Formats: sequence, structure tokens, C-alpha cells
Amino acid sequence: MNTSGNQKAPVLRRLVVLLTGALLGLGSVVGVASSASAVTQAQAESAFRSAGITWSSSGGCTTRSNPSCTSFEGLRQTSVDGARTLKSASGCALNITGGTEVGHASGTYSHYNGYKLDFSLSSCLTSYVTNTFTYVGTRSDGAQLYRSASGNEYAKEGSHWDVTFFTCGGC
Repeated sequence: MNTSGNQKAPVLRRLVVLLTGALLGLGSVVGVASSASAVTQAQAESAFRSAGITWSSSGGCTTRSNPSCTSFEGLRQTSVDGARTLKSASGCALNITGGTEVGHASGTYSHYNGYKLDFSLSSCLTSYVTNTFTYVGTRSDGAQLYRSASGNEYAKEGSHWDVTFFTCGGC
């Protein structure tokens, strides 16, 4: 039996093909993920309530078309699960201050598309993020950026943590 690198090459090629296919598949799903796996306001509220996660808005409302509200309409299930994982792993009190409402920056991985949630700053959450995740630099807006092992990104903006949930964070 030949144990040279030549026998490993087909295995590596298959792995590269599988990974490439998975990434391409992810890319094709990204455009529809926010609607295909979206939850309603009531579903998100129920999930957050059962996890002990609170939410607030400057307008005291949940209307998605109002930037003063904190809406969960159209939030991805992965983001809901990611927030629940963050709560469980950190042991911190979490308060969501931004969801899918209009008024945030646009883009594929945006609040509106259901990938992001904003959390109130707290010493517990800040300590957990900065001591647990990898500092990866500063975003173009000056926010300190941290990345979890699962790939989720935590940006420390002035008054809150802006979190992009690419995965559920190990749920």
C-alpha cells in the first residue's frame, strides 16, 4: 500500500469540493435566509422571555418600519438561538435594544435581514466578550471587533454591543 502524499490528494480534493459546495450553498441561501428561517415578533418574544432575555426601545414599540422601535419581525432563527446561547454561556443579564427595525446600516448581514441584534452595554457582557472571544481589530466606524469561535462577530459600539449571528453559537 502506498502511503505517500499522492493517496492523500484525492481525499483532500474531496474535502475541498465538499467545503466549497457548502460555502456556495451558504452563499445561495444567504439571499433567502432572512425570509426562509425568519420568526415572527411573537415567536422571538416568547423565545427571549423563556431564556430570561429582555428588550426595550426608545419608542416603546415593536413596529419594524419605525426606527424608534425594537422589532424582531423577520429575525432569523439562528439569531434568536445565538442570543439564547450568549445568555446561557455568559450568565449575563441581556437586554436587546435593536433588532430588525429600519434605521440601521444596510447590507447582507444587516439588522433588517435578521442577522444582528444590539445589546445594552453591561460590565458583565463586556467582560465576557473581551475575555472569551478573539479581538480581531477595529471596524471602519471605530468599533472594537471580537469574533467567537463559532464565527459570530461582536462590535462594541458607543452605547451597545452590535452582534452579528452567523451561527447559533453552539446551540
